[in-house]
Amino acid sequence: MSVLEQIAEFLEKGENEKVAELTKEAIGQRLSAKEILDKGLIAGMSIVGEKFRSREMFLPEVLLSAKAMYAGMDVLKPLFLKEGTPSAGKVVIGTVRGDVHDIGKNLVGIMLKGAGYEVVDLGKDVKAEDFVETAKKEGASAIGMSALLTTTMPVMKEVIELLDKEGLKESIKIIIGGAPVSQDYANHIGADAYGYDAASAVKLVKSLVA
Repeated sequence: MSVLEQIAEFLEKGENEKVAELTKEAIGQRLSAKEILDKGLIAGMSIVGEKFRSREMFLPEVLLSAKAMYAGMDVLKPLFLKEGTPSAGKVVIGTVRGDVHDIGKNLVGIMLKGAGYEVVDLGKDVKAEDFVETAKKEGASAIGMSALLTTTMPVMKEVIELLDKEGLKESIKIIIGGAPVSQDYANHIGADAYGYDAASAVKLVKSLVA
């Protein structure tokens, strides 16, 4: 088994020390940061995402895998800076104003980072203006919004209206999710996609910002 396959396997098992050790070993074998990221860390997180989606893995295990992924990323950071490795794109995420539920949103952030995206996490209780201003400032390709309360869902529509007003609706894609949110609601407010779980949200980002 190659060192990259081992990184993916131990990441899936959530063994962060082993992932860090193997990442150093891969660097020692003169593999590029991009190759280690794509074929080791991202490959491992992709398996985790699929297993989480099919209920073969659960949240505590996903969080352990995420910890292992970050351990590998920390080792790779100096190489990224040296090689100027491009990211897959930048995504702004947050839970909308009036809502403080963030477990699902945090999981989407982990999965996006695991897929090679730069993630700007605005946290919870985020105003519509803050989503738009941050996306503009950061040059983001997409905004991901989450809501768990039906009363806070209209903020998603506000964000889309603001983007439309500023002529950014085509260049910045909108993905929404959360327990009360549906595909019908996404269609109704003009969102580009509805992610019913973290794994599907990442797939949608990939297809929208490709």
